[in-house]
This record gives sequence, structure tokens and C-alpha cells, in this order.
Amino acid sequence: MKNSYESTLSARYASAEMKFLFSPDKKFRTWRRLWIALAESEMELGLPITQEQIDEMRRFADDINYDVAGEREKIVRHDVMAHVYAYGEQCPKARPIIHLGATSCYVGDNTDIIVMTEALRLLREKLVGVIRILSHFAVEYKDLPTLAFTHYQPAQPTTVGKRATLWIQDLLMDLEDIKYQLGKAKLLGSKGTTGTQASFLELFDGDYERVKALDRKIAEKMGYSSCFAVSGQTYSRKLDSQILSILSGIAQSATKFSNDIRLLQHMKEIEEPFEKGQIGSSAMAYKRNPMRSERIASLARYVIVDSLNPAITTATQWFERTLDDSANKRLSVPEAFLAVDGILDLYSNVADGLVVYPKVIEQHLLRELPFMATENIMMDAVKRGADRQQLHEQIRVHSMEAAKVIKEQGGENDLLDRIAADPVFGVTREELSGLVDPSQYTGCAAVQTQEFVSGVVNPVLKEYDSIEIKKAEINFFLYFYGKQVK
Repeated sequence: MKNSYESTLSARYASAEMKFLFSPDKKFRTWRRLWIALAESEMELGLPITQEQIDEMRRFADDINYDVAGEREKIVRHDVMAHVYAYGEQCPKARPIIHLGATSCYVGDNTDIIVMTEALRLLREKLVGVIRILSHFAVEYKDLPTLAFTHYQPAQPTTVGKRATLWIQDLLMDLEDIKYQLGKAKLLGSKGTTGTQASFLELFDGDYERVKALDRKIAEKMGYSSCFAVSGQTYSRKLDSQILSILSGIAQSATKFSNDIRLLQHMKEIEEPFEKGQIGSSAMAYKRNPMRSERIASLARYVIVDSLNPAITTATQWFERTLDDSANKRLSVPEAFLAVDGILDLYSNVADGLVVYPKVIEQHLLRELPFMATENIMMDAVKRGADRQQLHEQIRVHSMEAAKVIKEQGGENDLLDRIAADPVFGVTREELSGLVDPSQYTGCAAVQTQEFVSGVVNPVLKEYDSIEIKKAEINFFLYFYGKQVK
């Protein structure tokens, strides 16, 4: 609609799967599943609820009469009670027992946990997919020497594959965090208005064992092993903070990758995929902007900042509950998941289409390698009887002069020519050429890469063999006026 705001995350970046998880339909269907689980559990624990009532509720579990709920909410100004009313209209026999003993947070908070848990599982799948792609890339380029950088200054060479292992390691840490969070997932359960379960104790005539059993049964029916042992009216908002901290971690990892690719693309060593008809600039037709990597960094920055929302909300909750969390978490939690979903699709797309230019990489490396080879050159000359202190001074002088040629004249690195022409070193230019083989200066990079992938990455990926990774589809368009435009 041209006259109404729509979230860009929903319109442009997130996948259909993630958007469904945070959709009204997913929420209200889950509410009904929770009402069924509550009623069924109460029946099993001896309350006067019939199977006929349960069956009636099941018949309309996914057939939600939104029109009735919407009209009712205009009157009562309460979304949960409006949907209780609408469900009761469809289920007249079950109407008296729908939401029996529960408070609004029974459906609201349990649903939020369920949705976040399923969303984490979806992100886990996409994270595994990116790790798979990068592990193949790392092995393919484990032997290709490249200039490494510290402080963005040329440093001892590494390999292209070894650099990729640094990206993978960050993602493995994120995957480990998701695994831990999913491993301890639990529902709020049925805790009542202040967490004392007073209404359920009344329903079960003071039988605390049945009250506890109610939580266990609801959790089991909803696919969980347990509920929070204690709570106020809501589950602790610290859960939201913990989960968004994980999303922030993924965003941090993705930003590191995207920044590296942007820098490498500037150097023309490695590029992100570029479509045949893609335009890099409206003015400069020759440009190949790293727009996907830039988009990763842009979305990730949003997530990292957004993760402060649940942290502040957690810190400012009063006693058993306050409602200043509600509007904030309706925005901060879904938007963070939608953004990270888009980030991982972009990450997968970029990683799967990386274009490597070995000749450019070699050219850059050879331009700097003579400086790095001076230690070996000096040691060989010492073995032939030269004075180390004299050699060190000569190398210092020659290196400064060679650097001046590069920086002030824009010339090539002539350090090896200078050393070959200095009789104190007693070495020919041809002999020096043998000392600047890039593969001699990458240390253990290649074997580290192979061992990391085979010994660390592959065992982790094996846990997720059953996950079928879909090829990431990147949406380059927005919808305006009913049409798709860039």
C-alpha cells in the first residue's frame, strides 16, 4: 500500500518461513493449541471436562474466525479475551472451559517461547548451511598463499583457506550458543496471575501435586520437557535478552566476514557474486560494488543495537510483572529474528558465489614478500660467514630505499635487486628468487586448515546431516503501488 508503512525487514529481507513464524496466524493457532493442551491436561487430572469438548476444540484449532475476534476486540480492548470469545462462538460446548484458570500470559508468553524456539531452529539450519559452504571453500583454497594483515598492514603470509577458517570458527561459536539455548528450552507453563498458581490450586481442591502435574502435561503436549520452575506472571524477560544476545553474536560474525570481503573486493583479490545484468552505480558503469556484503553489515548493525532492547527491558521489570515490556518486545524480538534471517541468506549467497583471483593475490603478495624474506636472506649469508650486524644494517638501509621507491615514485619493489648488487651478501639475483617462494612463508596454514575442517568442522556438521539446506534466494526488490521495483 502506497499510503501505509511496512517493515522493510518483512518486505525486503526476511524469508517466507521466518515471516510465518512471527505472523498473526502462527500466533493465534498456537494460542488454540495451548488452550487445547490446557483443557486436555485438566481433564486428565480430574476436572469435569469431556472428550466431546476437547474434540470440538480440536475441530476449530486452525479455523480461526478472525472477523469475530476483531469485532469483539473493539469492544473489550483485550486481544486474548477477544479470541477466547471467538473460539467459544465456534465451540459452544467447550465455551465454559476454554482458558479455564489461565491468565493472558498463559497463551501469550508460552507462544512467544514456542515461536522463538522454532525461529532459532530455522536460524540453526541456515547457520549450518553457511558453515558447509565455507568449509568447502576453505579446503579448496587451503594452499593458496595470500598476504595477511595485522593493523591492516602487510604481515606474514597466510592462505586464502586459512583465512576462511577464521570466519567458520566464529560461526561455530554461534552454532554452539544456539545448541545450548535450544537444549535448555522450557515453557512458562500455567503459573497464574502472579506465578503462585493460586487459581489452579483452587480448581484442584488444594492438591499441589496435580497443580505441578498440569505444568508437566502441558509441556509434554507442546513438545517440551519442562517448564520454568518459578515465575512471576511472565517468564523472566532475561530469556529474551539471552536469545537476542545469540542473534547479536551471529550479526557480529557476519559483519566480520562482510568487512573482510569488502576489503578484499577493493583489492580485487576476492569478489562477492555479481549478476550479469547487475548495475554497480548509476553514474559509474564500471563499478562492482559489494552491495550484498554491505547489506549484511547494515542489517547486522541494526541487530547488534537492537539486542540492547531486551537487556534494558529485563533490567527494568518490576516485581511480578509490568507491561512496559510488551510494546518493546513486539518490535525488538521479531525484527531481530527477521534481520538475522536475512543476514544468513545473504551470507550463504555471498559465500557460495565468491570469486577468487589468484593472479592478483600473487601480485600483491610478491610486492611485499621481499621485505618478509629478509630474515631468511640474512641467515643464509651468516651461514656463509658474513657479519650479522653488518647485514642487518645493510638490509635496513636497502629496505628503506626500496620502500621510498614504492611510496614516493610509485615504482615496483626492487629490494632483491639491491641486495643482489651488494657484495656483502654474496648472493645472486637468481638465488634470491628461490628464497621468495610464497609457499615457504605460510607456515602451518594449509595443514591447520585441513585439520580444522576434518577434525573440528566436519564432526559438528555430521550432527546436522539430516538438515537439507535450501539455496538462499536474495530479494533485491521492494513492493510499491502493487508493483515490484528495485
